This record gives sequence, C-alpha cells and structure tokens, in this order.
Amino acid sequence: MRSAELARVLQAELRGDSNLEITGVAGIEEAGPGQITFVANPKYAGLAKTTRASAILVTPDFPDVLAATFRLKNPYLAFARAVDIFYQPPAWPAGIHPTAVLPPTATIGANAHIGAYAVIGDNVVIGDDAVILPHVVIYPGVRIGHRFFAHAHAVVREHCQLGDDVLLQNGAVVGSDGFGFAKDEGGRWHKIPQSGPAILGDRIEVQTNACIDRASVGATRIGDGVKVDNLVQVGHGSSVGENTLLCAQVGLAGSTHVGKNVILAGQVGVAGHCNIGDGVVAIAQAGLHGDIPPGSMLAGSPAFDHKQWLRATALFSRLPELLKQFQRKSKREE
Repeated sequence: MRSAELARVLQAELRGDSNLEITGVAGIEEAGPGQITFVANPKYAGLAKTTRASAILVTPDFPDVLAATFRLKNPYLAFARAVDIFYQPPAWPAGIHPTAVLPPTATIGANAHIGAYAVIGDNVVIGDDAVILPHVVIYPGVRIGHRFFAHAHAVVREHCQLGDDVLLQNGAVVGSDGFGFAKDEGGRWHKIPQSGPAILGDRIEVQTNACIDRASVGATRIGDGVKVDNLVQVGHGSSVGENTLLCAQVGLAGSTHVGKNVILAGQVGVAGHCNIGDGVVAIAQAGLHGDIPPGSMLAGSPAFDHKQWLRATALFSRLPELLKQFQRKSKREE
C-alpha cells in the first residue's frame, strides 16, 4: 500500500514521501525498509532517529526525523489499525466438521464454522457468523449472540449468556463453578450449588486460561467492552462495569463489584464484597480492600493512594540510615 493511501485510511497527516510502498508493520527496533512502526512512549523517541522503518506513527508535535511520519493524536491505536490492515489471519469458511457434536435442539445462525470435535449442548442458541474451533465445548442452554469466536478448548458452561462480538481465547472458561463451601458441625466442607449463570455483554474478550465463575444465586455479570487478560479470576456473583481492563493474574473474590473504565493492573487482588468505583486505577500487585471511591489511583498491599505510595517507597531504602541518625540523636539528648 502506498504511504499516501495508508495515511488516508488512518486519517493521519503525512510528512515525507507519499509514494513509499508500505508492506507491513513492526516494532521500532526491528522494523526495516517497507515497514511502518510507531512511537507512543517518550522513552522510545530517540529510536525514531535510528530506526530503519520507512515510516513512523507519531503525535502531531513530534520532531521531524529522516523517516516519513504519520501524525495523529493516538499513534498506538493507529498502529493497531495498521496491523489489522496488513495481518492476514487464517480463513474459517462456513461449515461443520463431521466430528463435531451438534444436537438437533441446538440453533446455529448463518455462516458458522464449527471445528473438529467441538461439542454443542442441547438447546444452545448461537447467532450468525460464529467461529468455533476444535475441542470447544458449549454446555446446554447457553445463549450467544452474533460473531462469536471461540479458540480451541474454550468452554461455556450451562445457561450462560454471551452478547455479540465475544472472543474467547484458548482455555478460557465462562461459567465454571464459584468457590462456595459451608462447614458443618463436624468440620467438613459441603459444596454450595452454583446455580446462577455468568452473563457477558457485547465486545468482550476473555483471554487464555481466564475463569469467570458462575454465581451461587443471581448472576456474575461482565459489562460491554470489558477485556479480561490471561489467568484472571472473576469470583462468583461479581460484576464488572463497561470498558474495564482486568490485566494478567488479577483476582476478584466473590461478590466484588467493579465500576466502569477501571484498570486493575497485573496481579491486583481484590477482597470480596468490595465496591470499586468508576475510573479507579490500581498499580500492579496492589491489594484492594473495602470500598474504593471513583477516580482513585492506588498502589501497595494493602493499597493506599499512589502518590503517598511513591513517597513511602522512596524512603524504604533509607530507613536503616534514618534509624541510625535517630539513634545517634537520641544518645546525644540523653
């Protein structure tokens, strides 16, 4: 694709040769002639002067460099769109593999691709343009919208509900049993039946080996646009608001309620029965407990205000020196 045409598609201002042939995308350190890259993080700005890429996606105020520049407000998002233009994913033609199990009570929309050894339960309803790859299992009574995509070994448990444009990566499990047990007088644990479904909205991605548990009663609810990273645990009866990010190894204990536009970075843990307000950001490995007001930014375990946390961590390495100073001062005053 010519650089002028790519700039038009990405709605970017092009500075440089408009006749460059752009053939692909790459990171700024690996890119070579014919490829386009991006600079979104200031710490990589210096690499723009030495990259071998033919073109770079940058912000409007970025200084001129030897490579052609595509200038727009969000270079990272534009890079994602460029990848979508040049990357050719496998084609999944409509059809049902002869080894797939598909009962007569299931209803599958038009143009579905159902792969080898996939198992669809009784009374399942799936919308148009579904792609269900090998060894996916959909339990009985599930309802799924249009353009569902499930990679190999994803599982959707009984009576769960998924909206349109839901993507399940390999090994994702929606609607597995919540961790609920009651102890009797003899000290033995008895399983509490997990009768409530997991209900997912539209445009949700659940990545590899993440688990969204079903509820004991009621439902576990995931709002539109939520993205769930690898190895995330969403406990039973929890709810997650629209456009929230749950990054790798986040754990939500049961009955946690997370607002809209929240970012929980890697390995954040949330105690059960908490309310996390809209727009909260929790730094990696933060431990959240109690209710968190909207717009808070937290760090540490137990978590507290991020700015305070930065000041506190700056002092940690100086604590031995400060203790010695305090002890010397105390001796002088005796």
